[in-house]
Amino acid sequence: MTSSAFSFQRAGAMTLRYSYLLWSSWPRMLEMMYWPTVQMLTWGFLQTYLVNSTTGPLPRDRATVAAGALVGAVLLWDILLRGQQGFSFSFLEEMWSRNIANLFMSPLRPAEFIVSMMAMSVIRLLMGMVPVTILAIWFFGFNLWALGLALAAFFAVLIVFAWSIGLFVSGLILRYGLGAESLAWSLMFVIQPLGCVYYPVAALPNWLQPFCWALPPTYVFEGLRAVLIDHTLRMDLMAQGLALDVVLFAGAVFAFGRLLAGARRAGSLLQTGE
Repeated sequence: MTSSAFSFQRAGAMTLRYSYLLWSSWPRMLEMMYWPTVQMLTWGFLQTYLVNSTTGPLPRDRATVAAGALVGAVLLWDILLRGQQGFSFSFLEEMWSRNIANLFMSPLRPAEFIVSMMAMSVIRLLMGMVPVTILAIWFFGFNLWALGLALAAFFAVLIVFAWSIGLFVSGLILRYGLGAESLAWSLMFVIQPLGCVYYPVAALPNWLQPFCWALPPTYVFEGLRAVLIDHTLRMDLMAQGLALDVVLFAGAVFAFGRLLAGARRAGSLLQTGE
């Protein structure tokens, strides 16, 4: 008889398994750094162009800071995107290898499986993003780490939201098969324009703004602009973003449980194709 209590040992074993898969494949490790680097360089050179071409009434030092917010937004957006994809890809590894049924027939509990994917999300994120933040300092003089406490608050709000989306997408793939796999790549991009990554909420039509404020990333990117342009850490925004995160993560856990139960009833755990 197996214990139904949460086991950190089983969760740690799954995290170690995913770590071995990652370290044993240099193409996987290269891919984690490739896309964030391309994004950072593309937008960073655009920032350089904007700053050098500023000749209007906006003071040049303020233009520099505002343009710096562009590179900062790109880096934070990649934290959000890579956090979600790092979660989803660990799950997809099991689907691709047709191992998901074996896992759920083992003593492993769904909560332990989820925690291991959350841990791998952070590991993959750090491996991919830390080199990119260093390149941002080298190429553009933008130091994300200099944000200090603000960066910690931004990271907390973004990573919990990334886990929520990753968990929900994993549940959909579990229930409906690999035909829903494209959601792991595409769903976050639906959120990008409403998350106000590159522009303030005030730039959007009034009727659309309530939808933006219903998403935790909006609070992060508004907070980033407040830090870089107004030199103010808006803890009220961070608190609101975290509160929304808690609600959304709880909803994602509930949805995953329901979708897992549906997959068991439909027998789709043993049929992981399209």
